[in-house]
Amino acid sequence: MRALFLIDGEHYPPVVLEAMKSVEESLGVEGVAAAFLGGTEKLKEGTDYGVPLVKAKDPVSAVERALEKHAVDVVVDLSDEPVVGYRERMRIASLALAAGARYKGSDFKLRPPEYHAVSTKPSLAVIGTGKRVGKTAVAGYLARLLEKNRFVPGVVSMGRGGPAEPEVIEGHKMKVGSAYLLEALEKGAHAASDYYETAALSRVVTVGCRRCGGGLSGEPFVSNVLEGARLANALDTRVTVFDGSGGAVPPINVEGRVLVAGAHQDLEYIVGFLGAYRLLVSNLLLLTMSEEPMASAGKVRTIVEAVREVKPSLRVIPTVFRPRPVGEVQSLRVAYVSTAPRMVMGILSRHLEAQYGCEVVAASENLSDRKKLVRDLEGMRGARVEAYLTEIKAAAVDVVTRWGAEEGKPVFYCDNDPVSLPGWNGLDEALLKLAKGALARFGGVG
Repeated sequence: MRALFLIDGEHYPPVVLEAMKSVEESLGVEGVAAAFLGGTEKLKEGTDYGVPLVKAKDPVSAVERALEKHAVDVVVDLSDEPVVGYRERMRIASLALAAGARYKGSDFKLRPPEYHAVSTKPSLAVIGTGKRVGKTAVAGYLARLLEKNRFVPGVVSMGRGGPAEPEVIEGHKMKVGSAYLLEALEKGAHAASDYYETAALSRVVTVGCRRCGGGLSGEPFVSNVLEGARLANALDTRVTVFDGSGGAVPPINVEGRVLVAGAHQDLEYIVGFLGAYRLLVSNLLLLTMSEEPMASAGKVRTIVEAVREVKPSLRVIPTVFRPRPVGEVQSLRVAYVSTAPRMVMGILSRHLEAQYGCEVVAASENLSDRKKLVRDLEGMRGARVEAYLTEIKAAAVDVVTRWGAEEGKPVFYCDNDPVSLPGWNGLDEALLKLAKGALARFGGVG
C-alpha cells in the first residue's frame, strides 16, 4: 500500500523519521510522500524525510496538493495539535476518502465507502446531507424531467422502510389514489415509503429497497440496494436514478451525483464534518429551503461561499419547494398536511390557493408525528373540510388517508417541486447537462 504521511514542525525530525519507519513496518506500507502541515518550533531546515515533501499555505491545502501529485492508498496522520484541530482533520478526512484512500491516525481509521459497479446503465445518484432536506422530492423531480426529455429513467429508491426484497412498481401503470395505497398498507407494505412516493407522483418505474444504518461518509450498514440495482438492469429503461436515504449514500458506482442540502441546516453539516466529503464526490448542489424564515439571504450567500472554498468547481443552485397536487383540487376547501416546518406552512398554503384555485381552510405540519397529527385532524372537524391534501410521507396513508376514508372525503396527494431562486436560474439545464454527461461517460450518446 502506498502511504502519504502527514507531518508537522512541532515534532523533532528524528522522532518523525522513526515514526514513519515504524508505521511502514507495522502496517506494511510504503511511504511515497509527506505533506508538511505547518509548525516551526522544532523544524530544522534541510531535513530529509526520505520522501518528497509537499508544502502549501495551510494544512488542508498541503494535503490536497499532495493527493493531486501522488496516488496513495492510505493517508497516515503523524501530526497533532496545535497544527491541526478537529475541523482540519475532518476536512483532511474528506479529501482522503474522496481520493479513494483510507485515513488513519493513532486511534482512528476511516475508509472510503464501497461503491459497487453493478449498474449496466448510465446512472445518477441523488444524495443528501441529512433527513428532511427534500432529497426524495428532488429525485422525483429529476425523474420527471428525464422522462419528459425522453431519457426513459428508472428509479432505485433506498429507504428506512423499504421492502425486505427489492420490489418493482410500474409508476406509469399505478393508480394514484388513496384506495391503492390503503390496499398496499393492508398487505403490510410501508405505503408512505419513498419508493411508493416516487412511483405514484413521478409516474416512472421504481425499485423499492431498504437500508439500515449509515456511516460517517454515508455507507449503509445493511441494504439490499445491490439486488435492487440488478433488478433495474433488467427494466426497459435507459438511465437509472439512485435515490439515497437521509445522509446514507447508495453504494453504487454512478456517473454523476446531485447533492441536496438544506439552507436551514448548520453550516458545519454542509461544509464541515464529512459533509465536505459529500461535496467533493458530487457534481451539483441544490440548496433547498433557501428563503425566509428558514434561511436569510445572508446565510444562503455564506453557505455558497463556504461550499466554493471546499470545491470551487461545484455548481450551487439555491432553491425553494412548492407543493404540486396530483389531482384536481380547484374550488375545494382542503386541509393541507405536510412535513414542512410550521414557519413556512403559510407560504405553501398561499401558493396552493394562488396556483391551484383551492381554499386551504386548515393545515398541519405534523405528518411525521402521529399523535400530534391526530390531534390536528380532530381540531379540523369544524373547518368544513371537503378534501385532504397530503404528501406521501410518514403517516400519510395509515393516518390521513384512513381518516379521509372514514369521513367519506377524498384524499389527494401532492409532491414538492424545487424552484430556483431569482437570479439562480438554470435548474433544469443543470440536471439535464448532468444526465447527458452520464450518458457520454458511460459510452452512450450525450
